[in-house]
Amino acid sequence: MKKKTSRIRRSKATRSRIASSGLPRLSVHRTNLHIYASIISPDNSSVLLSVSTLGEGLRKQVLKQSGGGGNKAAAVLVGKLVAEKAKQKGIEKVAFDRSGFMFHGRVKALADAARESGLVF
Repeated sequence: MKKKTSRIRRSKATRSRIASSGLPRLSVHRTNLHIYASIISPDNSSVLLSVSTLGEGLRKQVLKQSGGGGNKAAAVLVGKLVAEKAKQKGIEKVAFDRSGFMFHGRVKALADAARESGLVF
């Protein structure tokens, strides 16, 4: 089985469990250069908010660092910002959807930063 196919298979299994919880999900996607985080509503699957290293506010901060948006420091910034925006919208509790990616490195850094900023999952 190919690497991407395996990741997508894992993500489907996780999303089916998250759907039964009834919580909004914090979905994370990563590429070599950037990391993206979105909070998606449980009922109609619409995006409530989204943050990435491509956003205007973060892009300038990320470009100053070595590695651009593909490092742990950028993931920490995205995690903090997504938690702050979620609090502003009244979202305090979410289900973490790692989209089939392993929970280490940038994905773990984003999750830890979101938890430290007050998001519960």
